[in-house]
Amino acid sequence: MSVDIDSLYPVSDEQVARFARDGFIRLKNVFDAETLDYYGRAITGQTVALNTQTLPLEERSTYDKAFLQVMNLWEQGGRPREFVFGRKLAGIAAALLQVDGVRLYHDQSLYKEPGGGITPAHADQYYWPVASDRTITAWVPLQAVPQDMGPLAFFAGSQHVEFGRDLGISDESEAKITADMEHHGFPIVDGPFDLGEVSFHLGWTFHRAGPNRSHDPRSVMTVIYMDRDMVLKAPENTQQQNDWERWCPGATVGQVIDTPLNPVLFEA
Repeated sequence: MSVDIDSLYPVSDEQVARFARDGFIRLKNVFDAETLDYYGRAITGQTVALNTQTLPLEERSTYDKAFLQVMNLWEQGGRPREFVFGRKLAGIAAALLQVDGVRLYHDQSLYKEPGGGITPAHADQYYWPVASDRTITAWVPLQAVPQDMGPLAFFAGSQHVEFGRDLGISDESEAKITADMEHHGFPIVDGPFDLGEVSFHLGWTFHRAGPNRSHDPRSVMTVIYMDRDMVLKAPENTQQQNDWERWCPGATVGQVIDTPLNPVLFEA
């Protein structure tokens, strides 16, 4: 079997400029079907096995209806660790961020069940105690994502907007951020993902996803990268305090986040 998670994917100057302008980019043919199947089966299997959500959909909060969520699968070893440590995604992340290297913040498997609800509008970096905007999430569907499955959608150019940065994922964030985006005229880019297509977005880019109206689960693996030289900032909310303790244990405020859980995954 031939799988490829380490070869470098060519990122053009035009793509880097588009990412800087829009705060996100979607790239075709990052992975082939064989690679996604090989790693996807292991990632999905571990997600289902490690999931702790037992309530039926109708009894869950809006956040919990959005997806089953398991973080840092790489700590389980095996294929998920191989995938997270792959150089291909990390190399793209470094190129788009225009930094010399990237280290891992954490990974996150997102499994949106059939009937799963919306992912409310939000910006990821609300949760992260990091001192700059040089953070990026790779959103890797493990299958094609047709429109009725709830693909990730982005408010293009919204990464510079400060309104809504103090809102976690909730009904409130969906209502207030969506209204503000519409007021400012930021277009929402929402469309199906082909097999092998991967999106990358900045930590402050506002985004959302629709419900899964299909009969199949939407299985997605995400890897969150930060600048190799990212510094820990003093937490500004409870979520950032929790993230510091869980994803950056032992890091010191004002110093580079260099811990065993935050290895450098790519250097130019």
